[in-house]
Amino acid sequence: MSSLCVLGLGYIGLPTASIFATKGRRVLGVDVTPAVVETINSGRIHIQEPDLDVLVRAAVQSGNLKAALKPGPADTFIIAVPTPFQVRADGARVPDLSFVEAAARSIAPVVAAGNLIILESTSPVGTTEKVKAWLDDELTKLGRTVDGLLYAHCPERILPGQMLKELVSNDRICGGLTPEASARSRDLYATFCTAQIFLTDARTAELAKLTENAFRDVNIAFANELSLICDKLGINVWELIGLANRHPRVKILQPGPGVGGHCIAVDPWFIVDAAPAEARLLRTAREVNDSKPHHVVAQVRAAAGKDAAVACLGLAFKANIDDLRESPAVEIAGLLADAGLKVLAVEPHVTALPKALQGRAELVPLADALARASVVVLLVDHRAFAGLTLEQLKGKKLIDTRGVIRG
Repeated sequence: MSSLCVLGLGYIGLPTASIFATKGRRVLGVDVTPAVVETINSGRIHIQEPDLDVLVRAAVQSGNLKAALKPGPADTFIIAVPTPFQVRADGARVPDLSFVEAAARSIAPVVAAGNLIILESTSPVGTTEKVKAWLDDELTKLGRTVDGLLYAHCPERILPGQMLKELVSNDRICGGLTPEASARSRDLYATFCTAQIFLTDARTAELAKLTENAFRDVNIAFANELSLICDKLGINVWELIGLANRHPRVKILQPGPGVGGHCIAVDPWFIVDAAPAEARLLRTAREVNDSKPHHVVAQVRAAAGKDAAVACLGLAFKANIDDLRESPAVEIAGLLADAGLKVLAVEPHVTALPKALQGRAELVPLADALARASVVVLLVDHRAFAGLTLEQLKGKKLIDTRGVIRG
């Protein structure tokens, strides 16, 4: 297993490819975006993550990491492409596996006997089996017969902002379609993983990752629902949670403007889609968290006059990163713009507005936004906003969805 081909060079694929390369493996990274391939081959990165630039530069300079638009021969293929959901006409959220299918089919011309195919993308139960079926189908179309292919699901468990640390130190799950695939995957990840690596079957591994994120989603929904109740009853939710958490067996999370990112905001829907009658709590939690941005917008509209300027502090889905995927802050800014308010977006981790806000909002520095806005909405608790005080915001109306601005 000396060579790897990693399909997808985003937030998961690029760190994974780079760390394998720095451990002496020959890695071909594949991405469908020419600009991404060009950037990586020059030793630079196209996403923000602490120390990732150093890792990628070292991997490229060693000659072990190269990027390309198409897959090439390798001993192991790792699929790390997006797995979003689609919203059907009836409102149901269903998994979109088109990127996984395209990746699986793309390696058909280059796979060889005994190759290991690993799905890292967070996926619905049964997707690893579908990867095998798609690849088998594509091989048939090409008139190729390839024996002894092994398949496994080895989900990532890393947090943006701490990816390189957690890639090495977090426990890992390797779930194969066969015991041999599980064992081969374990041996591969032991190249850099210093934590425990647990073996299971592919379907259990798939549901394990979904369960981890659904668990977090349910707990966040509890906090967000408490914030709705407190708003109605005139109670400070931050004080309430602080007092409740004094109980030795209570640990309530902090509420926010919603839930974003490609994991927690998406993965529970995969379970709901697979078992709709049984996943009642998971569905409700998703609905609570999905509704929170609309509650924040209602608060802002009640506080703002007609045509008011609103400073939206933060657009990322969590603090101190540049990842805007499924971000409730972006949704809130868009809804405020739709309501006719002038949106002044402050996001220190990006240099341009996402497509959803282009032409509808203005990206400005913090000082500019505070000078021009009559309403301030703190949406993300970035370090850049940590020093804000009520005194600085005197005369402005404040909606603090993170509870971080103090006197």
